[in-house]
Amino acid sequence: MWLGVLAGAAVALALPAAAEAHGITGRQDVPLPTWLFLWSAAVVLVVSFVALATLWPRPRLQADSWRPLEGRFGRAVASPVVGALCGTVGAGLFALVVVAGLRGSSNPAENIAPTFVYITFWLGLLPLSLLLGDVFRALNPWRVVARAVAWLASRAAGGPVEAPFAYPERLGRWPAVVGIVAFGWLELAANGGDVPATIAQAALVYSVATWIGMALYGIEEWCDRGEAFSVYFNLIARISPWERRGDRVGVQRPLSGLAHWRPGPGAVTFVCALIGIVSFDGFSSGPTYNGWIPSLQEAVEGVGFGPVFALELVFGLSMLATVALVVAFFSLGAWGVARVSGGGSVRDLARLFAHTLAPIALAYTLAHYVSFFAFQGQDILRLASDPLGDGVDIFGTAGREIDFTVISTTFIWYFQVAAIVAGHVCGLILAHDRAVALFDDPRRAARSQYVMLAVMVCFTTLALWLLSEQSKL
Repeated sequence: MWLGVLAGAAVALALPAAAEAHGITGRQDVPLPTWLFLWSAAVVLVVSFVALATLWPRPRLQADSWRPLEGRFGRAVASPVVGALCGTVGAGLFALVVVAGLRGSSNPAENIAPTFVYITFWLGLLPLSLLLGDVFRALNPWRVVARAVAWLASRAAGGPVEAPFAYPERLGRWPAVVGIVAFGWLELAANGGDVPATIAQAALVYSVATWIGMALYGIEEWCDRGEAFSVYFNLIARISPWERRGDRVGVQRPLSGLAHWRPGPGAVTFVCALIGIVSFDGFSSGPTYNGWIPSLQEAVEGVGFGPVFALELVFGLSMLATVALVVAFFSLGAWGVARVSGGGSVRDLARLFAHTLAPIALAYTLAHYVSFFAFQGQDILRLASDPLGDGVDIFGTAGREIDFTVISTTFIWYFQVAAIVAGHVCGLILAHDRAVALFDDPRRAARSQYVMLAVMVCFTTLALWLLSEQSKL
């Protein structure tokens, strides 16, 4: 079995060899060759696996380790006053994005909506969630508006107003899957996805759908399982040691929050979609995919679609195909667990191990967008002073320019490699901990992870190859 795992790793590592022959554009100052990073990453994963099998015989993340913070700080952070302030900020920022999109400049570079949504919101909340826990729950504009309406309704009715329906278990997280894929389509495939008016209209459509879900099934229930961004940021926040429960904030072992994430229908697809969307963004930025686009677009046009919609369809379907490939690849790892351990269905095991992909999804996103966030993210200071692009200068920063020297290309490459390897090591830790909890025999638990290790090595190699691929254009 070990021979098969190492053979799989060797096949995966052979893929980037061709990419190395062409070099990495814009990263010539990297002091070590790319192939060395690739092999080192694989070795780190294999060594981590061996160390876990030897030194981690019992589960350490499955038990509840949360304990509340003592003193006033924990209560103050979770107080209604702080919650109301955060909710007001979140609702205000959402209103600003919608107004700017509908009434401001149509130029994406002069309107705050595209930069705020795709950089400040989508990327900026990730490190905050990792460091501070589920901050989006407090800032969530849809939740705060729904709670305000529910409070008014309860006052008018003279008591709490219950949701008319219980959340159907078969729905699971499928509504969140639809929401996150739709966001990926808007960002990566839609024609004019960066146009401020399009972003504002999409936000309004999403808001209506979200409030309908909250009205039917309850605010908190829909946030926990149906609202795409709540599910996403809560999943990432579970890596953090911070967690709020009721009116208290407490600490727990890092990663242990993920071990308590409730699997269910759509959970595997949701996490795989996070990886697949970012993977497609990297692949579509490279010469290989761009070389395919003309023929793919021509084929779609041959069915009868116009060139603009045909191109959007090519990108959108390619993104969905990438997500499907990630699902299939992870299912292969679950099949390996089922086959070696001799117990459980592939679907059930895939759900039980779905949380192990969360650190990988985070690592892919951080690695892929680090330079985008570091450079383009600075532009939010300029746009905050002139959010509609109509020439005002509220904070005196409307003339601020982007400083492209804040980080070097060498730092970017090292950060990307470190993030990807760290994410996959965390995934291995979570998978091993779940395995030793499911299977009584530590040796059986370790054997169940052989195929999963090969999957992790391939994921790591793919991520590094995509980073080198996208830099060639």
